[in-house]
Amino acid sequence: MSLIIEILKSVLFGIIQGITEWLPISSTGHLILLNTVLPLKVYEDISMNTAFWNLYKVVIQLGSILAVITLYYRRLWPFSADLGKNEQRHIIKTWLLIIIASIPVGIIGFLLNDFVDDKLSSPLIVALALVIYGVIFLIVEGKPMRPKFQKTHEITPMTALITGFFEALALVPGTSRSGSTIIGGLLLGMTRPLAAEFSFFLAIPAMFGASILKIVRFKGALSIGAVLVLLAGAFTAFIVSVSIIRSLIRYLKNHNFRLFGYYRIILGIIILILYVMELIPKGLV
Repeated sequence: MSLIIEILKSVLFGIIQGITEWLPISSTGHLILLNTVLPLKVYEDISMNTAFWNLYKVVIQLGSILAVITLYYRRLWPFSADLGKNEQRHIIKTWLLIIIASIPVGIIGFLLNDFVDDKLSSPLIVALALVIYGVIFLIVEGKPMRPKFQKTHEITPMTALITGFFEALALVPGTSRSGSTIIGGLLLGMTRPLAAEFSFFLAIPAMFGASILKIVRFKGALSIGAVLVLLAGAFTAFIVSVSIIRSLIRYLKNHNFRLFGYYRIILGIIILILYVMELIPKGLV
């Protein structure tokens, strides 16, 4: 019965992951907060359970990545027989841009992985990051938009690299990988839909790399129950992500990111109030 309960919890985590990964409101922050009120308890040993949680909150994102690969397969696979030469060149350039943009987060993430888990995964950090980046979204959206880039293959290598540094900011829980990448894209001249789509593409190496790193560094063997919990969350995240990605791109054709900025600020303030009132844990989660 306890395993079934943990699997059901994981399904809920997968729903939250699938929704928040692609919206600029921080999936990791939401997962950390949910775990403070509804913690996963896969292992009896506390240290083992903490290690599994640090693995889980990253590996569950693989379900979301599968959604990107499924939806954008034709935009990302250059070897389809029906593609013209120009389309193939555009896809190859897209991958080169993804690789260039992934360099900063790859290096910084590898160096700071343990520091983030040990020092920054707390409700206070999440709340502050939500508010700060919410304000930044409102400021950025208050500026006149003069996009220089309409399509991915139009992005320059230097623009991609700078966007990658923005993505690295999301190592701080509560920042939002998609949020910081989108802010960077907007400031560098991308349209809103392009900034969102480029953030989707950058998630592929970032999440695969982070997941592999977590799996390699996981101390101990994963039990069958732990694997089932992981699979339940990842599969749910995949299903939900497909719907959210489609909906977000449709939304951005006629709307901006102000709504997400207000949401971040309100949620961050609520968490800060709960934190000060000691209604949520003050330690790392």
